[in-house]
Amino acid sequence: MQKMNFTDANAIRIILGEQGENLKVLEEKAGVKISSRGNEVMVHGDDYQVKLVMDILRELYALVLDGYPLYPTDIDFAYRIKAGDSKAHLKSIFLDKVCIRHKGSKRRPITPKSIGQKRYIDAIRNYDIVFGIGPAGTGKTYLAMAMAIAALTSKEVDRIILVRPAVEAGERLGFLPGDLMEKVNPYLRPLYDALHDMLSFDKVSALLDKGVIEVAPLAFMRGRTLNDSFVILDEAQNSSAEQMKMFLTRLGFGSKAVVTGDITQIDLPSERESGLVKVQGILKDVEGISFCYLSQVDVVRHPLVQKIIVAYAQAEAKN
Repeated sequence: MQKMNFTDANAIRIILGEQGENLKVLEEKAGVKISSRGNEVMVHGDDYQVKLVMDILRELYALVLDGYPLYPTDIDFAYRIKAGDSKAHLKSIFLDKVCIRHKGSKRRPITPKSIGQKRYIDAIRNYDIVFGIGPAGTGKTYLAMAMAIAALTSKEVDRIILVRPAVEAGERLGFLPGDLMEKVNPYLRPLYDALHDMLSFDKVSALLDKGVIEVAPLAFMRGRTLNDSFVILDEAQNSSAEQMKMFLTRLGFGSKAVVTGDITQIDLPSERESGLVKVQGILKDVEGISFCYLSQVDVVRHPLVQKIIVAYAQAEAKN
């Protein structure tokens, strides 16, 4: 058993949560028993887990004293981070503001929620070409979008270009009704959703109208040179090897590219090799390019999503 006294009563109330809900989360995750009396918190259980929980409480307390608005979901993230690497510092992760949402949004700034996400955004800062590979819900596209908006806001780039393979339409869009945007919009919708979560509707509309933000299918990138741009290729597992080479060679001066995808969800015909799978072997040793691999521990969606990913991975391993 270990105990700790916290001098700031308001801070410890925030950490405890409504009716001690935050402590219940830690109890379930760590398999320990936590009790509190006034400003004192006591943890009973396995020595390693007790020490881990005490470290988490100590670091969360420091965050709250610094003005960090602790959310219930942060308790789960904090445990996952420290359980994965006991030497990790929650402050360096939780206080790393990637992007500030628009003034009308009531949601907090976008920050990493795992060690993998922190490494991913650091790689985007430090490399001109970054591959973010991992399962759904790990923030690959969302964080890349946030970094793109931050780069545009700070005038590091002049425009953002968001690209996706329209594999569902076989990338032959001529037979579909409507003009170009009407044809490709259904396949690009997830990119618009992320944009509207970070910028106001009017701001997004204005930037799209001016061409400062461009959303386009991968097939329309051929022949272009993209200077002073932040380019994101989403769902890259559905690009062919030829398309991946074509996309990567579009990069011009002053530009940055982030390629995201999940190699467990390839929708290409079986006879076509995924460009995202092949590129790992071709470019793995090229200086200036970073490959970031995210896993189920980096999932930041509903808690069940992490369990679903693990269950599917186990089933596929058996087969």
